[in-house]
Amino acid sequence: MLYPAYYSYKAVKTKNVKEYVRWMMYWIVFALYTVTETITDLTVSWFPLYYELKIAFVIWLLSPYTRGASLIYRKLLHPLLSSKEREIDEYIVQAKEKGYETMVNFGRQGLNLAASAAVTAAVKDFWLLSAVFFPST
Repeated sequence: MLYPAYYSYKAVKTKNVKEYVRWMMYWIVFALYTVTETITDLTVSWFPLYYELKIAFVIWLLSPYTRGASLIYRKLLHPLLSSKEREIDEYIVQAKEKGYETMVNFGRQGLNLAASAAVTAAVKDFWLLSAVFFPST
């Protein structure tokens, strides 16, 4: 992660558009790899040499000689994302709206829970203080 991060920094710093595009393609492919890795780690990590193959794949993605990330981006991801861009954008908007509504509902529930806890604690304290200061004889 440090190698691509550092070279991404260098591309941004030097304003080298060619390198900037190269590293953006890498990060897009790496994000997809990370999502895929989460699933494959759960299902096929038992496969012999699985972890070695993962390391080899990341090196292939990174290598300036193979330009694996660029190849995957240009041949697979760019055409796929271009054809599904409108649907993806609509899904993101819906997810943001639902996420906001969900957070507002959680906030309300949290406030209601806190208010109930405060009232319950106040009532218990009232009865405790009553018993201490006004014991029944």
